[in-house]
Amino acid sequence: MTTKSIDTGFFGHPKGLQTLFMTEMWERMSYYGMRALLVLFMTASLQEGGLGITVATAGAIYGLYTGAVYFMGLPGGWLADRLIGGQNAVWYGGIIIMLGHIILAIPTASSFYIGLIFVVLGTGLLKPNIGAIVGQLYSAEDRRRDSGYTLYYMGINIGAVIGYTVCGYLQEEWGYHYAFGAAAVGMAIGLVQFRLTRPNLQGVADGPIQPLSPAAQKRTWGIVALFLVIVAVVTGATMSGTLIINPVPVAKSVAVIFCSIFLIYFGAIYFRGNLNTNEKKGMGALFLICVASACFWSGFEQAGSSLNLFGRDYTDRMIGTFAIATAWFQSANSFFIIILSPFFAALWINLAKRMITPSYSVKCALGLIIMASGFIVMFFASQYAASGLKVAPYWLVATYFLHTVGELCLSPVALSAVSKLSPRRFAGQMMGVFVLTYSIGNVVAGLLSGNFDPNNVEQMPNLYLQISLFGIGVGIVLVLLSFKTKFWEDAAEKSAIAEAKA
Repeated sequence: MTTKSIDTGFFGHPKGLQTLFMTEMWERMSYYGMRALLVLFMTASLQEGGLGITVATAGAIYGLYTGAVYFMGLPGGWLADRLIGGQNAVWYGGIIIMLGHIILAIPTASSFYIGLIFVVLGTGLLKPNIGAIVGQLYSAEDRRRDSGYTLYYMGINIGAVIGYTVCGYLQEEWGYHYAFGAAAVGMAIGLVQFRLTRPNLQGVADGPIQPLSPAAQKRTWGIVALFLVIVAVVTGATMSGTLIINPVPVAKSVAVIFCSIFLIYFGAIYFRGNLNTNEKKGMGALFLICVASACFWSGFEQAGSSLNLFGRDYTDRMIGTFAIATAWFQSANSFFIIILSPFFAALWINLAKRMITPSYSVKCALGLIIMASGFIVMFFASQYAASGLKVAPYWLVATYFLHTVGELCLSPVALSAVSKLSPRRFAGQMMGVFVLTYSIGNVVAGLLSGNFDPNNVEQMPNLYLQISLFGIGVGIVLVLLSFKTKFWEDAAEKSAIAEAKA
């Protein structure tokens, strides 16, 4: 069931959007606030309250964690649709996330890894389903949907700013575990307000959309229980030293597995999905967009790893007698998104009015190239650092500005492309396949950041130059291919319109 269009209780939108806006804002506060500290905590010495592990290992763990967060959204969405409903997925997912942050606040090495597992599992339940409920608040004819998602996206970035600010400050002044505890408090606030304002949702997603039969439900719960037991056994064996896991080769293997799953699933739909010629053309264009997305996030997600370390170790963070918290640099991305989003929304509309409609491939290629150009800035900044100087903060801020512009060119456009170019009967599955590009990009980002060796500063310029040249190179190839894919996209969209009218 959906709410009525006349509900305008939250800035002209359904009151249920307020519930979801606030819940997501506090969840993102906890997620980004904690994520900003992960690599810093892992690489900090034991005397500084950290784990004292190498940058390569920390980067691999960071990549595995962020990649798993997106990957677990696939089973999380399925469980909500078939077993527990979206609202329950958000509620129980939030509780698991909060417990994860509480465990992270316990100052032991083993609790750190256990806490990460809890956050991954909880986010896999909450994140995909809260976004889906936003869309379900509106009827098919309600034109407020796009602006509703814009408000929702603002909540994400406001939460990120709060997380970076609060957790970054607490880490500098009180230590890492106080910051992790603050993330738990943030998630708790989100849960309380979700519970109190849940009636605003008026029954939307209060049960599974396609419920399983009783027998299938029993089997599914058995599989879930078995999975959790395996996770617990592996975790226990690792903590006790019975099982030794090297995160770097594991991350490499996971990257290959994620790529294989993506290719197999994409190929199965393309070759065995009984697609017509125009649908196959749309899938061909979409494949290139997925490649652009994976490459983009592998560079963009350096924010929490190598760029984070650069901010800590090689940036002059003093303004007079005031020290800028390392995590605060990452908030630049959220600030720029809040400021620039309206301009980019207007940009595509105004270009369309002038009959200028770049293809999805061109827009994504442009986003990738702009993001990659941010590493040219870091190439010059790291040359100063390699000479023994600490660089001014504006180098990182300029990099985050370019990354944000690239994100606004690629991320919303890519999501729109998935919704428009996917065959209608595979739209949901293709969105899930597309999310795999986030996982791939995050794992690769962690592996790339592992090459950031603080003891060999002279290698940094080359690392950033390689990332930049690779991203720009892929972007140029996409631009060249767009002369062909533009026709594929047009054919797929015309086919979809014709099918909708039939």
